[in-house]
Amino acid sequence: MSKVCEVCGKGPQVGNSVEIRGKAKYLGGVGTKVTGITKRRFMPNLQTINACLPNGENKSMKVCVQCIRSGRIRKAVRNKPFDLSSKVPAKSA
Repeated sequence: MSKVCEVCGKGPQVGNSVEIRGKAKYLGGVGTKVTGITKRRFMPNLQTINACLPNGENKSMKVCVQCIRSGRIRKAVRNKPFDLSSKVPAKSA
């Protein structure tokens, strides 16, 4: 199950690898011919990220890039953002 997205469930898909020879007619050739078709697997683009879950905890997950880009998953913040108000002492008159 390591090749499956933990958010959307996307996994490997099966397709064909088509081997072609010849030059296309629009380029001045006599046309292309298929010389071989073999099975291949299309793998999802999975990334391991630290995600912030809805209940507030952080978890390392394998997520596809489409889930990250679409906003279905939120990355965990590594460092707390810089807070300027707590660092500056108050001015005295």
